Amino acid sequence: MSDKVHLPSAADQVATRFPDLWDAYSDLGQTCAVAGPLPAETQRYVKLALAVAARSEGAVHSHVGRALEEGVSADALRHVAILAIPTIGFPAAIAALTWIEDIVSKYAD
Repeated sequence: MSDKVHLPSAADQVATRFPDLWDAYSDLGQTCAVAGPLPAETQRYVKLALAVAARSEGAVHSHVGRALEEGVSADALRHVAILAIPTIGFPAAIAALTWIEDIVSKYAD
């Protein structure tokens, strides 16, 4: 199984039970990443913003963890949620900010 870092429990269960499916999904992600000119850090911001807009707590957690491991600052990740306020609304953006803090606080310990 490739790239199981920071999987939410449901995704981890799928990856464990269906490793071929997970590998194909991971390969798709890698193929998408190299399909265009955006640098890795910009891709991380985009993926986090999409997770925020989709209101996917698990995806926000996953992308924040990966971003922190890649050296992205916690303040930059928080800024993604703040930027979402005019687009997705204050309550949804603040919910996403709390999801970001869930992971940032684990890295601060």
